[in-house]
Amino acid sequence: MTETIIDAKGAAAPAATGRWNWGAFLTTWIWGLGNGTYIALLALLPVVNIIMAVILGIKGGQWAWKNRRWENIEQFTRVQGLWTAFGFGLLAGCVLVLAIVITLLIVTFNNVFM
Repeated sequence: MTETIIDAKGAAAPAATGRWNWGAFLTTWIWGLGNGTYIALLALLPVVNIIMAVILGIKGGQWAWKNRRWENIEQFTRVQGLWTAFGFGLLAGCVLVLAIVITLLIVTFNNVFM
């Protein structure tokens, strides 16, 4: 038997939905569209996006469970794991591009001022 958690409205959800959701935190509005959690679109607003990312990390799993139809908890955790992998991949790609741009700027300005 799986453990359940009860939300503020009294609805039950598997305990696995109450964990921190890295996919929701890292991909915010994209994750929201994919999981039927349209409140995540608030992440498109400046300043609100940082707050919304944290809220999605905390509550995202519960909202995704409630807003989308899932066959079972295994499917849910598998799909959320894919979102997490996508989010970390996106983060790694951004860091890589930023490192390349900084490196190119350093090389360019070193050649200009020498």
